[in-house]
Amino acid sequence: MSTRTAVLFVCVGNRGKSQIAAGLMRRAANESIEVHSAGTKPSSGTLNEESVRSLLEVGVDIRDESPKPIDPQLLRPVDLVVTLGREAHVEPVDGVRIINWDTDEPSERGIDGIERMRLVRDDIADRVRQLVAELIPPA
Repeated sequence: MSTRTAVLFVCVGNRGKSQIAAGLMRRAANESIEVHSAGTKPSSGTLNEESVRSLLEVGVDIRDESPKPIDPQLLRPVDLVVTLGREAHVEPVDGVRIINWDTDEPSERGIDGIERMRLVRDDIADRVRQLVAELIPPA
């Protein structure tokens, strides 16, 4: 069993936002935090191509990931669940802190495509940096 803090990022489809958050957290935490992602209603198939591309632009490669459901076995050892967006909901679990990041949704402002995903990525990246600072105290 790991003694590292474990974080699970959750969105609805696990094709975009939660995968972005997990990829950015893995890079920012440099293995100091155990990172997972899942979806409340995961899509079949592959990740959102624009999500993958937006991360590749900043040196994060998530191409080997795939959408997956929340695994009840995973929830037990997780310390923190971060839901992304307004539609992802996770039932409370004893001993697990759950927070929501009501992430930017540029499509509500008419911004779509890769530009939308870059704005989503940057919003999530700022939140990930803050969370890493909270979870990994300075030495």
